[in-house]
Amino acid sequence: MKKYVCKICGYVYDPTAGDLDGKIAPGTAFEDLPDDWTCPLCGVGKEDFEEE
Repeated sequence: MKKYVCKICGYVYDPTAGDLDGKIAPGTAFEDLPDDWTCPLCGVGKEDFEEE
């Protein structure tokens, strides 16, 4: 699975780790994140992420 980086703050979404604070289980691909998921550091939406 591919990692995605936030273009605003540099946070890297790693699907092998998920986003436990956001209740996203490890193994969740970026494409499968809910539409309303936001960056846990700066709060922007998925549209502000790009493939690493």
